Amino acid sequence: MLGVCRQYINDRHFAEEVHLNGFLKVFTKINKYQFKGSFEGWIRRIMINECLTFLRKKNKLIFIDDTQMFKDLQTPNTGENDIDDLQILIDNLPDTWRVVFNLFAVEGYKHQEIAKLLGITEMASRSRYFKAKKQLQIAYSKLKNKTHAKEY
Repeated sequence: MLGVCRQYINDRHFAEEVHLNGFLKVFTKINKYQFKGSFEGWIRRIMINECLTFLRKKNKLIFIDDTQMFKDLQTPNTGENDIDDLQILIDNLPDTWRVVFNLFAVEGYKHQEIAKLLGITEMASRSRYFKAKKQLQIAYSKLKNKTHAKEY
């Protein structure tokens, strides 16, 4: 479940804090689990909600305005581990794009569910997912071209 928190929260220390708070909530609310669906899915949903709550509080994350500038891109590790490179690229997405991307592409939520969860329109969810996906494709392509050029 730490991996789930890490997908939403860039800083590993904060992700660990949210992870622990999520499990605290799991243990205090265990009597509310209704044995419908998987137990892991129930815990995962709690973790995601904890991450969204953390982002709203800490970063004053607002899902209404989409005019956020890109953060300075970290230079990804051009080593052998593509997964680490992809995680760095995802970390560099604006928070509102990254959250929608993770909810849709990783967690499998539908845009209608994302819209309801974040208090945005379904079209805003689709737009942010599209922009995040496009940005990741461009950044990954640049990364691979840079890596390929170093090989020669």
